[in-house]
Amino acid sequence: MNGNNNDVSVLVTGGTGFIAQHCILALLNHGYRVRTTVRSLAREAEVREHLKTGGVDAGDRLSFVFADLGSDEGWPAAAAGCTYVMHGASPTPTGEQANEDDWIRPAVEGNLRVLRAARDAGVRRVVLTSAFGAICAGHGPMTRPFDETDWSDLTSTNVWPYQKSKTLSERAAWDFVAREGQGLELCAINPVAVLGPVLGADYSHSIRLIKNMLDGQPGNPKINCGFVDVRDVADLHLRAMTHEAARGQRFLAIAGESMWLADVARVLKARMGPAARRVSTRVLPNWVVRLGAFRDPALRGSLPLLGLNLNATGEKAMRLLGWSPRPREEAIVATAESLVRLGLLRDTR
Repeated sequence: MNGNNNDVSVLVTGGTGFIAQHCILALLNHGYRVRTTVRSLAREAEVREHLKTGGVDAGDRLSFVFADLGSDEGWPAAAAGCTYVMHGASPTPTGEQANEDDWIRPAVEGNLRVLRAARDAGVRRVVLTSAFGAICAGHGPMTRPFDETDWSDLTSTNVWPYQKSKTLSERAAWDFVAREGQGLELCAINPVAVLGPVLGADYSHSIRLIKNMLDGQPGNPKINCGFVDVRDVADLHLRAMTHEAARGQRFLAIAGESMWLADVARVLKARMGPAARRVSTRVLPNWVVRLGAFRDPALRGSLPLLGLNLNATGEKAMRLLGWSPRPREEAIVATAESLVRLGLLRDTR
């Protein structure tokens, strides 16, 4: 632990989130004081328990404040006295909200609320957790790996509301800092699918890919995906927070090359022993996935990805910030092991 950071406070938004909690762990392990926002203070005990699962008893080095991205209330107090902000909280509409605006407007306005509060509080730098969805969507086949110069093409009909919200909210953040930032620094982290040790029952969509395989889904769509360990995503946030070279930059977070989901299943089969007995390495024909999408709306968003190579490169973060992510296979196995350890898989007795 670096004791030199004891008097430096960092605001981490959305403290109940998977990436946010690993960022909090990394910050506490490096001696920072952390303040985190939650939409319900009743969840403080849950977050602290998750951090203990991650090996840290935060004590009074961590504090909680109420703030909701849909309202100005609480954000000035949340940012007050903080040197840095890690902002990854993003509203996720319920399934009943089919309107695209229900995704986009809260994401854009939420980013602007946090940035205004940070600017007004004299924060030095905001590290924004964006997404690969702000880079890769709407392009069709690529002849090279995606990198930070790419932006999702929102003129395409094959862009999900989530990807639009991430693209427009990140662009709004860059525009705000350029026009109204008054010296506030910004950098963005764009992770691919984030895996790694689960800390509790509230986890990300990417983790469900592994859980569904271990629970015995009948096969794998022909979908290609990049992966990165959440601990390495947190480490990249930490590096981007203080490194001079990170100011004004985007960083794609991916470990190695992308993988087809059937190859992920093979890693589980090879590494997880009896816990992977229900894993299928079968590749589902595209027509089967399309048929399933008629019955399950959740599958429809994946249809444009069938057969598409979504490889990307994290070379920029490695070169500029000295970032060194663990192998993708290690992230896959760490996810599976934590799901087994915490008893989060379907009962197969």
